[in-house]
Amino acid sequence: MFDSPLSASAYEVLGVDPTADEEELRKAYRLRLRQTHPDTGGDAAQFIQVQRAWELVGTAGARAAYDRGHGFGGAPEPEWAGFRPPRQTQTRDTRPRARSFGQPGGWRRERYLTLIREWAGRGVTLEDPYDPALVRSAPHHLRRLLADALAEEATARIVSDLGMGYTVWHDVMADPRDPEAKLDHIVLGPSGLYGVLSEDFGGPVRLRRGELVGDGVAGAPIAELVRGMRALARSAGVRFSGAIVVLPDDDLEQGIAETGKVRGMPVAVVSRSALSTVLRRGVTGARSIGGNEVFDVRTRLQQVVRFA
Repeated sequence: MFDSPLSASAYEVLGVDPTADEEELRKAYRLRLRQTHPDTGGDAAQFIQVQRAWELVGTAGARAAYDRGHGFGGAPEPEWAGFRPPRQTQTRDTRPRARSFGQPGGWRRERYLTLIREWAGRGVTLEDPYDPALVRSAPHHLRRLLADALAEEATARIVSDLGMGYTVWHDVMADPRDPEAKLDHIVLGPSGLYGVLSEDFGGPVRLRRGELVGDGVAGAPIAELVRGMRALARSAGVRFSGAIVVLPDDDLEQGIAETGKVRGMPVAVVSRSALSTVLRRGVTGARSIGGNEVFDVRTRLQQVVRFA
């Protein structure tokens, strides 16, 4: 919440200008509390957002830190700017990692960088295409590209910690005839073979009749994920065990929601913090994979996987 390129800022949630003084901010907070309180007919998710917004800007110290990190008020941005690609740093962590192929979020980051420069205009030099103030002012479709890239990178960090018993492919083309049809991640391990969609819609998401719904949800993400998995399964001669959609923790009411089967495929919608648990234990109704079958599936996928 609030750290996504798609999220409303804390000021937008409270309904005030970023230049509002302390008294204006406090009045806006109290008004929004009354408007969104569930006991007075408000929305529980919005009520929580209002409380979180106040935590971020309700005191002078918190507000200064928030403004620095989100490009408000001309304050200098901290070194840890969250939209930029993660730095490659040396680490002493020697734990075995999952085998990983492809570049998570790479296709969408490249598209974002190309389109943000086109949007800025010919001859305009963008010193930092990830500057929070610039990102906030960009059109929705550009912010969506960056949000999805960040979501894919977050998932990749989680699955890399699953250990050497897992193999992961990122940014995989689902259908060679459609370059924009891709699977964000394919995860192969003892619990099965899963297609994984990493999403960030910038706000709360619910399940309705086996599909995601919410203010930021467009199309039918679960159906599209399953369709891409089935296309790749046919070309590789493998069977997927299930489909998983990963969302930011704040955007789901519960950490793990299993929807049953969509076109015969078991589906689970999970928060990022629950993803490791689901991949280790498997989705209910999904077929596990063991023994030589893991090696056979890995070989088949390696022969046909092409990256976006």
